[in-house]
Amino acid sequence: MRMQGKIGLVTMAGSGMGRAGALRFAKEGASVGVVDIDADAVARVVAEIETAGGKAKGIVADLTKDENSARIVRETATHFNGLDFVWNHVGHPGPASIEGIEMKDYDLTMNLNLRTVLISTEAALPELRARGGGSLLFTSSSSGLMGSGYSPIYSMAKFGIIGFVKAMAKRYAKDNIRVNAVCPGPIDTPMLRIFVARPDQQSTHGMDKEELVAKRGGVGPMGRPGKPEEVANAALFLLSDEASFVNGIAMPVDGGITA
Repeated sequence: MRMQGKIGLVTMAGSGMGRAGALRFAKEGASVGVVDIDADAVARVVAEIETAGGKAKGIVADLTKDENSARIVRETATHFNGLDFVWNHVGHPGPASIEGIEMKDYDLTMNLNLRTVLISTEAALPELRARGGGSLLFTSSSSGLMGSGYSPIYSMAKFGIIGFVKAMAKRYAKDNIRVNAVCPGPIDTPMLRIFVARPDQQSTHGMDKEELVAKRGGVGPMGRPGKPEEVANAALFLLSDEASFVNGIAMPVDGGITA
């Protein structure tokens, strides 16, 4: 097992890529804090892990509230007696438009993509250091590697994640703490359906969401959207000891879109 004895947490783990990661890490021997705002989704993922023989702690948290971003780290570390990794996967697509933007929508996007991960990271660092080091993973995006005309505010946030990752990788390498990012392209998740049919994205108004998902996935060289499990596989590598000399990278998992 590639994560035997490891303790970690995954945010936005109730569905999509986060769920796939939590399940995969537990299957590989990790004890996992399953964090999401949706209590029912948390319970389902925890039940899936435990039914398969794994260990999980469900944590319901609204990460727009600063205290919760720190609490999820404390609860996981207290419950399992330590912490070895964190996948800061929480995010928000943000508005599609610049003209006429509501600043409350901008604030929510920055809060969930940047502010909450900063707070969780601050809380996690002493826990990782106490275990002799560990691994931090952040979800950026292919839109954090190249600009997205459909999602300029999202691109702004995800470029910020990569800058943070690269700076943190240099700052904490001396503590044996590795910091990396995974950069998904279009992945077949509930979130992709939000992306492709935002109310202020006029070009898709009235179109069928499933057709839009297929169309968005078809823009890349592989001609399809990715699967949540394909991102979870990349996350597993970056968080595991197999990536012990991998630090400060932004790994695309996008079917070649950023090639």
